[in-house]
Amino acid sequence: MQVFQYPDQTQWAALQQRAAAQEAQEIEQRVLGIFQDVRQRGDAALRDYAQQFDGVQLQDLRVTPEEITAAVAQVPAELQTAIRQAHANIWKFHASQRTEEKPVETMPGVTCWRRSVPVQRVGLYIPGGTAPLFSTLLMLGVPARLAGCPEVVLTTPPQKDGSVNSVILFTAQLLGISTIIKAGGAQAIAALTGGTDSVPAVDKIFGPGNRYVTAAKQLATRYGVAIDMPAGPSEVLVIADSSANPAFVAADLLSQAEHGPDSQVILVSDSMTVIEQTQAEIERQLATLPRAAVATQALTESRAILLRTPEDMLYFSNQYAPEHLILAVQHPEQLAEGVTSAGSVFLGHYTPEAAGDYASGTNHTLPTNGYARNYSGVSLDSFLKKITYQRITAEGLLNVGPVVETMAEAEGLSAHARAVTLRLEAVASQQQ
Repeated sequence: MQVFQYPDQTQWAALQQRAAAQEAQEIEQRVLGIFQDVRQRGDAALRDYAQQFDGVQLQDLRVTPEEITAAVAQVPAELQTAIRQAHANIWKFHASQRTEEKPVETMPGVTCWRRSVPVQRVGLYIPGGTAPLFSTLLMLGVPARLAGCPEVVLTTPPQKDGSVNSVILFTAQLLGISTIIKAGGAQAIAALTGGTDSVPAVDKIFGPGNRYVTAAKQLATRYGVAIDMPAGPSEVLVIADSSANPAFVAADLLSQAEHGPDSQVILVSDSMTVIEQTQAEIERQLATLPRAAVATQALTESRAILLRTPEDMLYFSNQYAPEHLILAVQHPEQLAEGVTSAGSVFLGHYTPEAAGDYASGTNHTLPTNGYARNYSGVSLDSFLKKITYQRITAEGLLNVGPVVETMAEAEGLSAHARAVTLRLEAVASQQQ
């Protein structure tokens, strides 16, 4: 990690920059070509991309019930138990997000209310590759089921033998998801956007991915399909004071660095001793990390920053707006009150970010790349639409009607006013 000691605030913006991405325009053009190809050739295009990118020839793009049954038998009992417990925790936390929506009488005879309606068709994209993220399937599938979404479509890249990762299939069965498509990358997003013979079109797409998947999701919005949020490479910022355990801090930084070579980890501390000891711990732990090469590459774009006060550290963090924020400090609750921009916050020395990634109950699908300034992570609400209703009685129209007439005439919208006036006249005639 690069170390910066007491940088002037004029330098902070540069220190908060994410890793340079491949030329965005080039990525968008390649993704646009994939979208056009999938829209024109459908399943045939998906099979060609599976051979090109995944190295596998597929006959059937859909996972069969027999494949699911066989996969479940391959998942060790201990892992099944762990996934079921994580499922229960995630379910409990997200179920608590249900809200009772009561009718409100804004004026006598004027009643307004709101109703939550599930998004009817959702697509869940689960990356495969070197780390099949079955945990992300839990994070997306649980709120989708709680929301009552009628149609849930899962897409995930096939393995070299044409199968789907067995743990992903076990998790899908646990969630009651049976429409599972062997497709990854931008082509999977394109298929979910426009539909093919094998892939149902959806109304909203969820899930993380590489820069091509991220670009594809943003392109999907041009075709009227919503997405969960803009998302890119994983990131964590750790605020550590002199009470922090350097071994814990190093492990937290590495747990994000091992996600991918473009992940970013930031350590902010008011103790040079903690920074130095954490650096040493990173080197020690890297030596035994299976994904050391990936983590090492990520660390080249990561930084350790020495600042003077807790207020400075918090201010830096809020400007950076991290996906994950760990408060490895003596009084985390006090510092947490000042957090304004973060995807998810982890308080204290015994709250590793990894717990939120898997099983504490909170959702790990979070905004990255500074989007935590204006986006929230996935929640039950992400799978719901809020529709407002209103009912006005004759008495209510007499109360609210003149207000509407006055405002509509002031805006020069006479037809709006007339829609009220005609009704008021009808009410008056009935009362005679």
